[in-house]
Amino acid sequence: MAKVTLSTDWLDVCSGCHMSLLDMDELLVEILEHVQLLSSPITDLKHPPEEGADVGILTGAVSNDHQEAVARRMRERCNILISMGDCAVFGGICTMRNFFDTEETLRYAYVETDSTAPDQEVPRSPEIAKLYPAVKSVRDIVKVDYHLPGCPPPAHVIAYVLTELVAGREPKLTEDLLTYD
Repeated sequence: MAKVTLSTDWLDVCSGCHMSLLDMDELLVEILEHVQLLSSPITDLKHPPEEGADVGILTGAVSNDHQEAVARRMRERCNILISMGDCAVFGGICTMRNFFDTEETLRYAYVETDSTAPDQEVPRSPEIAKLYPAVKSVRDIVKVDYHLPGCPPPAHVIAYVLTELVAGREPKLTEDLLTYD
């Protein structure tokens, strides 16, 4: 039987969800017997291949045009898309920025902080991602097949979802899986 192919990527994140993925420890080794990891921000291969993947996982919220492009590419190239973590599912803590004007936020971050060197300006370049006025969840941008909340989701829940998908079953996120200690 062919291995299930998997690609992951992160958007506006702290990277805690990918750390939780790694926290599966021995279960990760067992899952990798049935899964081929094609791309991930924690590997050298960063983008899903053009030929696609069976499963894609996105963590983090969408805060700029670059992240939107990453989400759209992942959706186009993956048969199943999972938004993993509160930021991807709901917008999470990243949406705190939605209460402030974008230009004010940039000015504070680059010009007004105590640690900013004198005479600094907000960087402006077409090479820098365009910050959106409001942070959005992944499902606000693309169709998502499975939502896996948590900050971060516990490793055993990530393992359960991947194990079910590898077995060709639909994961059922019951209340006992969605409790956090």
